[in-house]
Amino acid sequence: WLDEDALKREVLDAALAAGTYLPSLRDPQTDRSTREPPKPLAPNHVLIVSGSLLLGRGLPFNRTIHLALSPAARARRTTADDAWTLPAYDAYDAEVRPAETADFAIKLDDPRHPATRQK
Repeated sequence: WLDEDALKREVLDAALAAGTYLPSLRDPQTDRSTREPPKPLAPNHVLIVSGSLLLGRGLPFNRTIHLALSPAARARRTTADDAWTLPAYDAYDAEVRPAETADFAIKLDDPRHPATRQK
């Protein structure tokens, strides 16, 4: 679940326009808005946005990092309760090609031996 308009409006655009951002938008446990107040950004700040399936949506990121898993590694690491999400990640890989479009990609099939790629 992603409210891409809220992410753009309340985090990314607000950071540029007002120098503030919302530190979270939604509580995954309650599936409700967190209603946190905006926080100020320090001078020369770096704002890191973490989330799944964010690339390919036209969000105005300066730099992007993709943590990549092959479909087989993803299936091995996904619990049975979350297995229903696997087709969405497979489609994302095929349609968006995040490992190729991100500025940096880190392949984590074997976390002891990550492989990196930079554009």
